[in-house]
Amino acid sequence: MKIDFLPSDFNVALASSVVVFGFSGDELLTLIATKNGEPFSGARILPSAIIKPDQAPENVVKQLLRELTQRDDWPLEQLNSFANPYRNPSGRVVNIAYYALVRLTDELKSDLEAKGFKWIPVSKVPSMAYDHDDVMAYARERFKRRVKRRPVGFTLLPREFTLNEIQRLYECALGKKFDKRNFRRKVLKSQLLLETGNSVRSSARAKRPSRLYMFDEKKYQTLTLKGYDIVYF
Repeated sequence: MKIDFLPSDFNVALASSVVVFGFSGDELLTLIATKNGEPFSGARILPSAIIKPDQAPENVVKQLLRELTQRDDWPLEQLNSFANPYRNPSGRVVNIAYYALVRLTDELKSDLEAKGFKWIPVSKVPSMAYDHDDVMAYARERFKRRVKRRPVGFTLLPREFTLNEIQRLYECALGKKFDKRNFRRKVLKSQLLLETGNSVRSSARAKRPSRLYMFDEKKYQTLTLKGYDIVYF
């Protein structure tokens, strides 16, 4: 089969948007930017960048993550290409979208907010420009599927965490409530967790401190690559 391109066929631009998920300990958050300049000046958008002709999309996204978080080694996955001819009123732009999971710290949160970004609960994200609402919906569904079979969502937790924090993370990711006793039995059965010997009071009203756990790194990496044999939750 012969395919011949005309010069006009190359009049297409490439861009990338990344859905950045973070976890506050109570809510699953996502990073939202404000568009500067036309079109859609002042509108909410996902963090985005233009892909030059000699650039690989993933490298562009990693560079964007470095600019945002000073790191580019966060879990990153390509979602889909969004190519509606009229998604950008300036011309034909194909958006190769990704999502990333970052460990949210007070320092990172305040640094990005000082730059004009906002961390917003995924359940309260306002309408965005272009087709970024579609990108966000796609990312949420992809993340939901991933956390069912792999421990990738645990990246969102601090180095030491409570069982309550793990449960809340899964409830936010999957949009459902879990029975505490059953959830903890499944988590501990996974043998992913190690007790640190430390504890913390989750609130002033807590009757006793909660144990702190950390991941068994070797088992974590193995299950991240091969997944679980059955749906975890």
